[in-house]
Amino acid sequence: QLQLVESGGGLVQPGGSLTLSCAASGFSLEHYSIGWFRQAPGKEREVVSCISPSAGMSNYADPVKGRFTISKDTTKNTATLQMNSLNPEDTAIYYCAADLRYYSDCDSEYVYWGQGTQVTVSS
Repeated sequence: QLQLVESGGGLVQPGGSLTLSCAASGFSLEHYSIGWFRQAPGKEREVVSCISPSAGMSNYADPVKGRFTISKDTTKNTATLQMNSLNPEDTAIYYCAADLRYYSDCDSEYVYWGQGTQVTVSS
């Protein structure tokens, strides 16, 4: 079964950090770009970050630049989103997605999606 599974979400205080993981099973991430997206209650899904198959290129949405870091580890067949200096506006369900293509604006038609992991930033 080809799937992506996110983990690492939870409740964190403002200013705190979380590390989200995206584990692939049934296929290798070696040739896939990874995108991270989020959807807050009552809002549309938005892109957070993406990384190219080789991990040589990446991009971030303006609200998370300088705070989030995307990475990819093909030996573990996982991708990671390190989130620092979290604020309540980061509260959302976070999804990872994979696709064979990479676009610098992260606007790929991702073929594989995870089920999402909840991130809540609150004091």
